[in-house]
Amino acid sequence: MPDTILTKPLTLPNGQVLPNRIGKAAMEESLCDEDHGPSGKLINLYKRWSEGKPGLLITGNVMVDPKALTGPNNVVVEDERHLAKLKEWAKAGKLGGNLLWAQISHPGRQMFAAMDDTPVSASDVPVTIPGARGMFAIPRALEEAEIETLIKRFAETARIFEKAGFDGVQIHSAHGYLLNQFLSPITNKRTDKWGGSLENRARFLLEIIRNIRASVSEKFGVGLKLNSADFQRGGFTEEDASQVIEWLNAEKIDLLEISGGTYESPAMAGRPSDDTAKKESTKAREAYFLDYAAKARDIATMPIMVTGGFRSKFAMEEALKGEALDIIGMGKPFSEMPDISEKLITGEIDRVDLKTIKMPVAAMETMAEMAWAKKQIHRIADGKTPNPILPPFFVLMGSQMAQKKDVKKYKAWREKVTSDKS
Repeated sequence: MPDTILTKPLTLPNGQVLPNRIGKAAMEESLCDEDHGPSGKLINLYKRWSEGKPGLLITGNVMVDPKALTGPNNVVVEDERHLAKLKEWAKAGKLGGNLLWAQISHPGRQMFAAMDDTPVSASDVPVTIPGARGMFAIPRALEEAEIETLIKRFAETARIFEKAGFDGVQIHSAHGYLLNQFLSPITNKRTDKWGGSLENRARFLLEIIRNIRASVSEKFGVGLKLNSADFQRGGFTEEDASQVIEWLNAEKIDLLEISGGTYESPAMAGRPSDDTAKKESTKAREAYFLDYAAKARDIATMPIMVTGGFRSKFAMEEALKGEALDIIGMGKPFSEMPDISEKLITGEIDRVDLKTIKMPVAAMETMAEMAWAKKQIHRIADGKTPNPILPPFFVLMGSQMAQKKDVKKYKAWREKVTSDKS
């Protein structure tokens, strides 16, 4: 194996060791079983990704509340009823010697209206996306008792993942999901202790971290995905992010992943609506958020992972040598090449170029990219190879039709789960 900085192990604050510096960032797999536990296909998917020998695998959104999903086929972990399957998932996802973390999340207002016409958020501010009118309903503001319940839900989900054999969890506080909605002054108009000043807006996040830490062992990894900025006027800014990172230094965070954007301004997809979001220097280095990571490095005491835009081995090595980050995060490249880690490290490939997808409407383009990547992920889960010639438009249309059926199944399941608990 060629000697490269990508092969250098990394020891996290909790003592866990990544065998190399390549991490698979979270991508939504949409592969739950009929009871919203991990399916056999999901387990097979992570077996194949692990066999590609990454340093770290982070799962896609695992939801902490059955009433709040980013998609109708999300895995939900709120109790131990799926523990046996979770253990299978953990075992399969660590075959290659990598660490396996579960991303735990709540969509807040970014839940499709077809799934719930009254989602919850920090405040009653709706999602507004040109060309996507009616896709999201107007949310209602969470009551304080509900906030406290959600804090406990995050902690319980983390506890269950440790019991199942996962190495850690990543708290999703980026991309416009619920925790990001509390952090952003655009979506948080509250006047109680959960809103107003940044200190109050960050309270929800910090309480979740503290409750998780109290529910798991010291050796269990606790990471966070944080926006460098929302890239929306009046939203969560780089200055806000820097202050939050200072607070995180005192909270025993083992890994900080830097990202950015929301559904309204999808910088994480390389298309921030504000043209100041992607400087020319950042474009030249491929990684969308590398400039901010360099600033965060001066503040953060925990290791940093940057996801978004990395395509060439040269750019990855240069970024690591520059010490602005510790782990190279990639998402979509794993959907087109499940063993990309091994191929980059051994020198079999020097870069990966993803399929370019163009649509007439920006909102449709983002959706088409997500649907196309998910289609490739499902092929990998089925034991097949990714197919780069699949037509994006037809993949998107097929995804939309399938989702309508899946939404009906989800609603029936949700009603049953809710009635069983009443």
